[in-house]
Amino acid sequence: MNRLIILLFSFALSTSQAQVLTPQPSPDATLKQVVGLTQFEVNYSRPSMRGRPIFGDLVPFGKLWRTGANKNTTIKFDDDIVFGGDEVNAGEYAIFTIPNEDKWQVYLYGNTENWGTPSEWNEDEIVAQTTVEVSKTSKEIESFTIEFNHFTKNNAHLIMKWEDTAVNILIEVPTDKKVMASIKTAMEDPKASDYYNAAVYYMETDRDINRAKTWIDKAMKMSEDKPFWMLRQQSLIYAKAGDTSGAITLAKESLEAAEKAGNADYIRMNKASLKEWGAY
Repeated sequence: MNRLIILLFSFALSTSQAQVLTPQPSPDATLKQVVGLTQFEVNYSRPSMRGRPIFGDLVPFGKLWRTGANKNTTIKFDDDIVFGGDEVNAGEYAIFTIPNEDKWQVYLYGNTENWGTPSEWNEDEIVAQTTVEVSKTSKEIESFTIEFNHFTKNNAHLIMKWEDTAVNILIEVPTDKKVMASIKTAMEDPKASDYYNAAVYYMETDRDINRAKTWIDKAMKMSEDKPFWMLRQQSLIYAKAGDTSGAITLAKESLEAAEKAGNADYIRMNKASLKEWGAY
């Protein structure tokens, strides 16, 4: 009898705690992206059109918008950045916008704990603001979407798009500062990979090419293997330093190694460089 009572109590307790689960009409999304060496995370909700007109109707022109649905859309980054021309310290911020037909005002806002827009807008909480042009998408975007695109080592665009509308905000990151700091530290006790990476970075960013040549030579001397991709970069550094003869020799070595490895891309690139440098 006691056992039956316990079982009945357990069943009643379990059913009283049950709840109906249904999907959100505007599902949550998390976007993680590295730009240069800076980590970004965007958390937002994604409302859908569902046959409704959006901008100028569901989202009125000229009024503050939460830029998504539900809780604040937020963006977090682990370095100081430049957002639409404004310098912003590393941290987490809410994204608010004021859409208009031809331009949007975009804000980074310090208080991230609002459901929707703040009940009282505090100008002191604005850490960055920019005005961006509206562009039209080639097709309708059913669900509100945030993404990063147009990447370089030092910047990317944060893109928000919905219906037939898109806006792009330039975000600049301190890649060069971080790379140069890491090179300085690594050169206190460098490995072959440190010399190699520093040399290639110097070449790509138009720094002291003779120093890059010295570093790439040290990297190759310290490496037991001489893979085609390292030989390729060494040849490019030699060419940029004005040593065309040395560049040709290295490109031929890279070509031979690439042919043995069956790497069509490096075969093509080396042949093109050898032709450019007068080897053919």
